[in-house]
Amino acid sequence: MAAPMLRALRQRAWAVFNVGKCFSGEAPRREISFKLDERTSHSSLDLFKKDTGVIYRMIGIDPTKVPQNLERFRDWAVVLGNTAVSSGRHYWEVTVKRSQHFRIGVADLDISREGCIGVDDRSWVFAYAHRHWSAMFANETTPISNIGHPERVGVLLDYDSNNLSLVDISRLELIHSMPAEFQGPVVPAFALWDGELLTHSGLDVPEKLRGN
Repeated sequence: MAAPMLRALRQRAWAVFNVGKCFSGEAPRREISFKLDERTSHSSLDLFKKDTGVIYRMIGIDPTKVPQNLERFRDWAVVLGNTAVSSGRHYWEVTVKRSQHFRIGVADLDISREGCIGVDDRSWVFAYAHRHWSAMFANETTPISNIGHPERVGVLLDYDSNNLSLVDISRLELIHSMPAEFQGPVVPAFALWDGELLTHSGLDVPEKLRGN
């Protein structure tokens, strides 16, 4: 039953969330504006600030008291954004508060709710753990060495070029880019095991990054 439901989510995404193509000579630079989708949020996560932030609760909510639905992550502390992307270039930022273990990136809209982002071929993430960054895809990691623990980072999604980048917002430079073979709509994705993450969307792609 879960598989047909997730396929339906993908079909609905193409119909409802498709942001369209840009036919001008300039590369698309859409503004993605999203909130975190409580329906997908694991029971150990609480949303705040009008569903733009997420905080990890060690004990969490009793799973039996959380509304059950097929969109919710059941085993891992993951939450997805509520707006899907199927074309264009998009940019958002994430403020990190008191967290030493988290992942940020994108995932297929109908990614399995049984796993965690970064461990399958349906999600592409930048992970921070043990004071080190890495790019993750299909449970394989690529170390990222030219970044510490900034309080705020940027994410640049170039859907049409199949690319996801981590951005140093102090210099507006790409820290690391990873290839991504998108097969359908993707949504912002977050995993968190301590502290808080606060998202900032509705932002233009910074001028300095438009040529990258």
